[in-house]
Amino acid sequence: MTILFDLDGTLIDSTEAILESFHNSFDIHKFSNPSDEEIKALIGHPLDVMYRDLGVQEDVVWDFVKTYKEHYQMIHTDKTVLLDYAVDAIREAQEFAKLGVVTTKTGKYSRELLEYFGLMDAFEVLIGREDVERPKPHQEPIEKAMNIMNSNKSSTWMIGDTRLDIASADNAGIKSVGVLCGYDKREQLLTLTELIENSALDAVKYISKNRDS
Repeated sequence: MTILFDLDGTLIDSTEAILESFHNSFDIHKFSNPSDEEIKALIGHPLDVMYRDLGVQEDVVWDFVKTYKEHYQMIHTDKTVLLDYAVDAIREAQEFAKLGVVTTKTGKYSRELLEYFGLMDAFEVLIGREDVERPKPHQEPIEKAMNIMNSNKSSTWMIGDTRLDIASADNAGIKSVGVLCGYDKREQLLTLTELIENSALDAVKYISKNRDS
């Protein structure tokens, strides 16, 4: 049995760090600042995609990404918190499954955060944005994690808070559980799945009860 977790909105809340880093980059590059809500609506997508959707021209997108990362690296541990029940979800999942993380965040910073919270040792693999050519909703990050972990599709689950997570799982041919502790609302998740729980812990409990089905 394998359980793959998304990170932002599923196990951690780094909204403050993300918003601050976005606004800092727009200020530095003297570009009109989007609203917090416009930024939050895109969290879960890769940074370059977010900037394009926020109106940044293609020829300077990667300049914005570089500026974002420089600021984010300075603040991400101080301005990120674990979501309620995240540790319980990980510990309970460890009792019956191998664990991995599949995120569109930069893998380097994701590892730093999980190490900061003392949780990285719980995961056999972490696939970040720089580890794949095609991030979620493509199946590549899930398939890469499964290959490294030698996991079977029939016994692998994805837990995530956005449609990107659910779509990636669908494309990879594995089961998934949507959670409401992050960025997508229930009605958004319902466009792709009816299997929705309140938290990562609730999702783990569901998987535990249904792992032989």
